[in-house]
Amino acid sequence: IPWVLAAAFNCIGKVNLRSILFLALATALQLWANHPQVAYYTWMVIGFYYVWNVGTSIREKTFSVQTCSFPLGGILAGLVLALFMVSDPYVDIYKFQKQLIEDETTGSTVAMVFKDDKIIYKEVVNSEKKGDKNINDETIFPVWSMSKPITTVAMMTLFEDGLIDFNDNVSDYIPSFKNIKCKGKVDQIYECENSLKIIHLMTHRSGYKYYNWKIYRLQPDEAMGRFISHEKYDNLEDFVEDVANEPLEYEPGTQYVYGINQAILGRIVEVVTKKSFYEYLKERIFDPLDMMNTKFYLTSEDRNKFQPLYLNSMSTKEYTNSYDELHYEINNHAYFGGEGLVSTLEDYAKFCKMLLNGGELKGQRIISKNSIDIMTEKHSDGNDGFYNAFSLFVLEDPLEDGRNSSKGIYGWSGYHNTHFWIDNEKNLFGLFMTRAREYSQDIQNDFREAVYSIY
Repeated sequence: IPWVLAAAFNCIGKVNLRSILFLALATALQLWANHPQVAYYTWMVIGFYYVWNVGTSIREKTFSVQTCSFPLGGILAGLVLALFMVSDPYVDIYKFQKQLIEDETTGSTVAMVFKDDKIIYKEVVNSEKKGDKNINDETIFPVWSMSKPITTVAMMTLFEDGLIDFNDNVSDYIPSFKNIKCKGKVDQIYECENSLKIIHLMTHRSGYKYYNWKIYRLQPDEAMGRFISHEKYDNLEDFVEDVANEPLEYEPGTQYVYGINQAILGRIVEVVTKKSFYEYLKERIFDPLDMMNTKFYLTSEDRNKFQPLYLNSMSTKEYTNSYDELHYEINNHAYFGGEGLVSTLEDYAKFCKMLLNGGELKGQRIISKNSIDIMTEKHSDGNDGFYNAFSLFVLEDPLEDGRNSSKGIYGWSGYHNTHFWIDNEKNLFGLFMTRAREYSQDIQNDFREAVYSIY
């Protein structure tokens, strides 16, 4: 339609737009790699020029096949390219990212879809707003609860090595958990009848929750609840000693309650291996997978790569570096396995590739396929067609989920809206990173819906 209008107006006008050809071509060369949609609109401009040129030749009575063969050929080329770009199968993912910024849900975002051993979609959409930063391959994000699957994999390595059993009592490794208390009716506290076992921590069925948790935390230095705090703890030993004195919400093993379990597991890793939790993760996961930017701390150089937080809480909408909640200081050894890691898209993608490939990547075997099967077994009911496994969601009923996702996909999300899932059936994974509060499950849902509109 714009091209037809251009020809019509040019037949009665006298404006010469030949120079726009060079501008359009230069723009295409500069922006082609950034996103195909940009190239599509660029070729629309080129087509506009070509049709204008045809209109000029008609108006000036110089029209002939010879004089217009170049413009007509250009129109055909433009049409072919435009049709190709319009049919870009990944445009829905791009629109999803763009909409998050337009709706003021997030700041800049980056998304990746990996299928059949290659990246089929990887796109940064920057907000270009004051206070935000443009994302690149070196951008560091706090992954918060996407630390949990990494801790789970670390526990599976101990299990495979015969160093733990999931039915072991936690008190076998941390004696202060021997005489735990449970909450009863109306402020009643009593000695728990059930022992706390490792399996209860793995599945969030321990009875430990997040304490003093607030949905909206608007004080810059406010910690993530009473226990996940670098203000209070600089090591995991002191952390678990305090946690052991906290009465459980339920008898161990009886109910699901999402909480601080993986942080306790980090201390079990330290006791078993006689290494710090971070040292063990580096040795068994990060170094073999070349995840050099995944850690519990930030150097001064890292701070410059740390993505600002887009705070979208109630009426507050701002970009800030004042709400980290954890300190990420190199000398703090409270390595919280459920919340404390920072990473990059490239690093976490390697972890996802390892899971998708059955526990191995580039000749480095991290865990067995059998361990992944154990990690994804059902332990508690979830919501919207999902169940809860070893701190992973697993899709049990795709119809209830309603997003055309494969049965059996599994993954997790982080508090600042990092999201991933693994799909063994279609041999793909999706990974999304931004840094924004408050948490929105819709982001993961809409991302999956956009991906599965293609597959």
